[in-house]
Amino acid sequence: MKKILIIGTNEPIIKTITRLIEKNGQFIAETATNIAEAIQTCKQHALCLILIGAGINTTDEEQFMQFLTTHYPNIPVTKHYGGGGGLLYAEIYQALGILPLD
Repeated sequence: MKKILIIGTNEPIIKTITRLIEKNGQFIAETATNIAEAIQTCKQHALCLILIGAGINTTDEEQFMQFLTTHYPNIPVTKHYGGGGGLLYAEIYQALGILPLD
């Protein structure tokens, strides 16, 4: 299964996104509530996608993107700020360049 890293500061929202991602059956969610955790997770897991949610400030996001560009340039990154499971799956599939399995 493919691993997706979810980064955000609102833990209840992160739990909901995790549940939705893992409900799909194609993905496993890893989570981080700050950039230091996100960097550590990147080093420990083979990720197929990074999903950035609300609460990450611009400076931290820029620092993280610079880290990714240097060390993991092939991992796609997308942002998700809500909108339900349908939108979440669409964002994931679009970022990965795959068609959803019904």
